[in-house]
Amino acid sequence: MANSVIIIRFLSLFLLIQNNNAYEFMVGGSGDWSLASTSYNQWAEKNRFQIGDSVLFKYEAGEDSVVQVSKDDYNNCNAASPIAKYSDGHSVVKLNESGPHYFISGLVENCKNNEKIVIVVMADRSNRHQSPPSSPPSPAPAGEESPSPPPAPATEDNNPTPAPNAASSIATSIVYSIVAFAGSSFLYVI
Repeated sequence: MANSVIIIRFLSLFLLIQNNNAYEFMVGGSGDWSLASTSYNQWAEKNRFQIGDSVLFKYEAGEDSVVQVSKDDYNNCNAASPIAKYSDGHSVVKLNESGPHYFISGLVENCKNNEKIVIVVMADRSNRHQSPPSSPPSPAPAGEESPSPPPAPATEDNNPTPAPNAASSIATSIVYSIVAFAGSSFLYVI
């Protein structure tokens, strides 16, 4: 009996601990990577991509592919020098860096007909993916002022917009807390 109480308490504790998981986006909303009737870029602009998220591309293997390219190659539909190429028909691309990521169809004609997308990954401001500390700037020569750091980018209200998965994360936290509280309360009844 005492062992089962301890196990239930640990399980309740684990329910309280939540890992903020990354989100998997389906390209265009459905995952369908083809000559779409709507623009992939319009869809991408409506989403907030975070470091660690991934994007799913679904297409017929052997008939199309997804090619990650540079900005110039994106603009010219040039797949000759890819950063990465995916051709398995169910490609999941993990977004590990902030900034723009350029993807085109491996078929030049499809790319020219807008089977391409720019996904902009937001900068990580959570300190979860910290880079190693950089060395402090060198002091200015005698008689000169040190340059000021650049100002922070301005936003409408200087409040970050939560990611689309933030609401589900909050809801999950609430559910886990209720379950953990109920489990703990049940232990005191026993």
